Amino acid sequence: MRVVVTVVVGYLALWAAGSLGVLALSYWAREGTPPPTGTRTVQGIHHFQPVDAKGRLWRGAAPSPAGYRELARLGFTTVVDLRAEDLTPAQLAEPGKAGLDVVRLPIRDGQTPKPGQVRRFLDTVAAASGPVFVHCGAGVGRTGTMAAAYLVQTGEQSSVTAVRRNLAVGPPSIEQIYYGLSLAPGRVAQPPLPVIAISRLVDAPRRMRSWL
Repeated sequence: MRVVVTVVVGYLALWAAGSLGVLALSYWAREGTPPPTGTRTVQGIHHFQPVDAKGRLWRGAAPSPAGYRELARLGFTTVVDLRAEDLTPAQLAEPGKAGLDVVRLPIRDGQTPKPGQVRRFLDTVAAASGPVFVHCGAGVGRTGTMAAAYLVQTGEQSSVTAVRRNLAVGPPSIEQIYYGLSLAPGRVAQPPLPVIAISRLVDAPRRMRSWL
């Protein structure tokens, strides 16, 4: 019994330290980082904002049907969906119904993209005939890591600046913060196993709530 209590207390301490630390970082970044130029309110899309200075790539949360139609009206041609959740046929069909091309690069909630996914994402943005919109569920963690990879690999921002921008949108996982800070031009790698293990332990309660 004592061992069980020790394990539970240790986990709770780890969870509290990790979660509160990430929340504090996010609050600090949000207070000190103004929204990117061009940020606007768009019907049916939360956290809608440009990623790069040219307005070629934009980010946000998963759009509603009205949000997809609004993207098409604004001239977007391509949507990159990072969700790995089980989506209904109706959900998967919404972008196409709005006249948008769809590229799916599934990443599990709280996790980071594989190098091959980053390469395909960069190729997708480069080949698109118009602006590209990238999203996950909430438009925070997975979207932020892919946006950071794009900014660093194209030389537009440093890894630190890209991560700070992500934190200003909302709290990502520890794994995603480490991933962003480790980015460098020509180098994309997933975090080491100890970082992944700690991150997923800290993030487990949030992910379980999202399944309910």
